Amino acid sequence: MNTPSATGGATRSTRLGLTFCAFICALGALAGCTTIGAGSGSVRSGGGPVSFNWISKDGGTTGSMTATLANGGVYSGPFVQLTSTTRIEVLEPMWHGWRRGWGDWRYWGPFPDTAFATQYSGKVVANLQGSGEQRMRCRFHLNSPQSGMSGGGQGECQLGDGSTVDAVFAKS
Repeated sequence: MNTPSATGGATRSTRLGLTFCAFICALGALAGCTTIGAGSGSVRSGGGPVSFNWISKDGGTTGSMTATLANGGVYSGPFVQLTSTTRIEVLEPMWHGWRRGWGDWRYWGPFPDTAFATQYSGKVVANLQGSGEQRMRCRFHLNSPQSGMSGGGQGECQLGDGSTVDAVFAKS
């Protein structure tokens, strides 16, 4: 029998239900913190504005990013923050469609062939794919590396045709 308590509060089963619900919500928050953010940019050659959106399940260290150009082109793909624990195999998707290590891009130097990227850089790299074989590669400098992409940053992207996009991400 569910009867209100003598103090006029919720019934015992209601209190238990609310406690259980709070417990489940807290568990869900701990299990999967999804972080989202946005940025903006422009194509240097007068190609118009670019909007960026990203989503991460680990606080902005890795995730997915989408860039939408003024001409309607949409590019999506993975991003990763380079830290002292970043393994080389995590970076392999960054090279798809480009020269390994992006050594052909003045914005990036040669990449080591060791098992770990041992120097903390405060940088994020992304490799985004558009329709067909169209690609966009990006590198961002984080404002607050310990906050990941959530701390904001700025950088540039390069399209397959050589066009450059300047980008800025606000703190989220």
